[in-house]
Amino acid sequence: MTKSALQIARAAYQPKLPKALKGAVIAKEGEATQSVADQEAIKALFPNTYGMPLIQFVEGNAVEYPAIKVGVILSGGQAPGGHNVISGLFDGIKKLNKDSKLYGFILGPGGLVDHNYMELTSDIIDEYRNTGGFDIIGSGRTKLEKEEQFEKGLEIIKELGINALVIIGGDDSNTNACVLAEYYAAKKCGVQVIGCPKTIDGDLKNEMIETSFGFDTACKTYSEMIGNIQRDCNSSRKYWHFIKLMGRSASHIALECALQTQPNLCIVSEEVEANNMSLDDVVTYIAQAVANRAVEGNNYGTVLIPEGLIEFIPAMKKLIAELNDFLAHNAAEFAMVKKSQQREYIISKLSKENADIYASLPEGVARQLTLDRDPHGNVQVSLIETEKLLSDMVAVKLAQWKEEGKYVGKFAAQHHFFGYEGRCAAPSNFDADYCYSLGYTASMLIANGKTGYMSSVRNTTAPAEEWIAGGVPITMMMNMERRHGEMKPVIQKALVKLDGAPFKTFAANREEWALKTSYVYPGPIQYFGPTEVCDEPTKTLQLEQAK
Repeated sequence: MTKSALQIARAAYQPKLPKALKGAVIAKEGEATQSVADQEAIKALFPNTYGMPLIQFVEGNAVEYPAIKVGVILSGGQAPGGHNVISGLFDGIKKLNKDSKLYGFILGPGGLVDHNYMELTSDIIDEYRNTGGFDIIGSGRTKLEKEEQFEKGLEIIKELGINALVIIGGDDSNTNACVLAEYYAAKKCGVQVIGCPKTIDGDLKNEMIETSFGFDTACKTYSEMIGNIQRDCNSSRKYWHFIKLMGRSASHIALECALQTQPNLCIVSEEVEANNMSLDDVVTYIAQAVANRAVEGNNYGTVLIPEGLIEFIPAMKKLIAELNDFLAHNAAEFAMVKKSQQREYIISKLSKENADIYASLPEGVARQLTLDRDPHGNVQVSLIETEKLLSDMVAVKLAQWKEEGKYVGKFAAQHHFFGYEGRCAAPSNFDADYCYSLGYTASMLIANGKTGYMSSVRNTTAPAEEWIAGGVPITMMMNMERRHGEMKPVIQKALVKLDGAPFKTFAANREEWALKTSYVYPGPIQYFGPTEVCDEPTKTLQLEQAK
């Protein structure tokens, strides 16, 4: 395999570890925990893994550990740094005992069920240190939720003599990890299950999980591209750029990129929902900013749009919820309807309020709302071209205003969707260090006999030496939500807090950014150079943890 100069240089990078993990460690137990909501329901579903204490690793005395065998799964969408989680896990179990072994299950949870695996040796691991992607073993979106899957997985676990399973994934994948941990604990199989927090979306976070890995790198990658577009925008001065960013269930990416690049506008879905804004309200807000800049002679600008915006508009949210429930129970019947008749069919099946909204939508958007659901029964919002929908509607409104003498400029739009570009980028120094620490922490949780825990590394705005490593019971993060028309236990998604420091900082500056051209051009991720360039954590973390 031909390697780039960057790959060769990054292979030599040694990720930093918290001081407490560098020698022998012991687990210090904290207070017992409870779920964030629906305590009785969650406790009833997870009697063997509910209420466990928080764990913090501190320096201890050397202990001899027996050789162990660990399985690892990459689950869900890719995120920069996944390879370093596996590297940290590998180095951790080898430090416990040089004869320990690591097995990777191929193409996600499906590899466990199908008994598709490979042993990960040092030769293999060394090829992937500090690289992006999940290609060491691949990833997949198979959900582990059925007893037959658990039993099939148990067969290969027993055959290989695996002591513990580490599942690297987002909120749904870690929910599955928790269900699996509970099942194996109830059956007394002697198999531990540990989760690691992964998602570029940034919505797997709480007091104990300060950030999900990949968020730092993805935001820096997107911010570089936004900065490039803004430089072009400020050079040609004739286009409004509508930029949709990944992050279906929360606006963390859009907000972080706004803080890094200072665009003219950034829509925050959570604010749209809180203010009960309609689609027309959002369009009017954008159009007014366009008109205000036109008065100054500036017929150009940038707008950042979260991927999942459409689901946060209250009226649209109600429509989508009814659509999800209807299609969950009538998918086969709907599939038999001719494409030309699907719109009228859907209208006939919805409540009047939602039918009216659905009928008012452009044909393309209406069709996109009824496309195949994702594995969780949700609309695939990435297929909805929200950026084009908004720019088209802004154009119509500006044309009306021009006739009324309210608008004096010219409007031309360009459209972008930044998603896959950030998922497999080479990890930033932060993500390289953070992921390695998460994997190493997972090995310590295994060594201390824990199951149903997620690897946790905190105090992440401090130098890596001062990071705090430990574990948080996955049940602590759970609540009950409707999925596929039924109430299911899931990890609660972390939305942008409108009273939080990141949003407040954005809100305090957005009027100025909207009218003036205040663009920042972050440039590419820097790996070598002054620490203030190379090792700066996200604006979100800095603002959240400002002392």
